Amino acid sequence: MKLAINLSLFFFALFTFGEESISLTDYKIKKICKKEKRQSACIKILQEKKLNLQKGILIEIPVIPYKNK
Repeated sequence: MKLAINLSLFFFALFTFGEESISLTDYKIKKICKKEKRQSACIKILQEKKLNLQKGILIEIPVIPYKNK
């Protein structure tokens, strides 16, 4: 019985939140690109990725390893 409840909750969450994606706001894009050398190019690239994500086109997201200080 517990397994059935867990599976139903899992599928409910999967179908409810599976198709939604949250993209960056313009403020966050500018904040991220503030540190870059070519700030305007960085903003343009991130805005294009944002639009592609909103259209449903898959994008590649680079993974930056965490450096412990």
